[in-house]
Amino acid sequence: MKTSISTAALLCAIAGMAHAEKTLTISVYSFAQDAYKEALYDPFEELCGCTLVVETGNSVERMAKIEANAADPVIDMAVLSTQDALGLAQKGLIAPIDPATLTNFDKLYASAQDPIGGHMAVGYTYYASSIVYRSDLVTIESWGDLLGEAVKGRVALPNITGTQGPLTLMMLDKAAGGTGEDLSGTISAIGAKADDIVTFYSRSSELTQLMSQEEVIAAPIGRFAWGHFKQSDLPFAWAEPKEGQAGGMNVMVMTKDNGNEELALQFMDYWLSTEVQTRVAEALIDSPANKEVTVSDEVAENLTYGADLINALNIMPAQTVIDNREAWVEQWNADVIR
Repeated sequence: MKTSISTAALLCAIAGMAHAEKTLTISVYSFAQDAYKEALYDPFEELCGCTLVVETGNSVERMAKIEANAADPVIDMAVLSTQDALGLAQKGLIAPIDPATLTNFDKLYASAQDPIGGHMAVGYTYYASSIVYRSDLVTIESWGDLLGEAVKGRVALPNITGTQGPLTLMMLDKAAGGTGEDLSGTISAIGAKADDIVTFYSRSSELTQLMSQEEVIAAPIGRFAWGHFKQSDLPFAWAEPKEGQAGGMNVMVMTKDNGNEELALQFMDYWLSTEVQTRVAEALIDSPANKEVTVSDEVAENLTYGADLINALNIMPAQTVIDNREAWVEQWNADVIR
């Protein structure tokens, strides 16, 4: 006699299979993943009754995976810089995001609503970039001071291939009277002073020890790295250069024809909500793109926060980076690295 499977057991099995199949695969930056799990991933899984598969890595690796699997996407949603997102859009690898599907779209700052055009991405966080310096040893009033005599032999600059590289070049060009668009003269100027620069760093974490030992007394950094210096016993300061602060934005994109668009959009919308953006900001993970977020002055001090600051940021257009990146790197290698 064959044993029959009860209806209840069958329904449980089907429900379990459905839950297992309701999976969203996201590609994100590798930093602060434990904090993101608590503030974003776990609450969303509980809300949607789904499973998040989180893949991390550097931008080049993550973009390559999206491109290699274009015919049958293995990534549903990704977060990237504006220039990387635009690069994927120009290759036809991501899908437009209908603002009507995002209940929190209108809560975003205007520049985050359609940052690369065609509604191919939506911004979720901003970052300011300025200069951290030892206030007991030097005064920084302009981006041009980075190449001045006061910091000669004790300054670090970001490598051209990093996020801060083009932003620093843009602001140095503006300090020299340029528009921040043609960076060839600035690269040449850095090359002429290359021996006066301690290092061309790739990660801001490299600066911590150099600055604590007074080998470096000034360097450009992103606001997200400011907390490491602010907590120090040494008198580090965040510069307010007369040319203003540089800045950028990270964005969300959805891969084309991934078959999981509804869940991807649900996750995006949740991430952009006032509740989640506040939680992420208060955990000092990322700065909010949702203009309804309100945080304490103590928290705001560590973030790129508030309409006045965000609207004043000098943001390099993504297309400018794409159009000029190879030429910048080629000239940098010839004039600076040598």
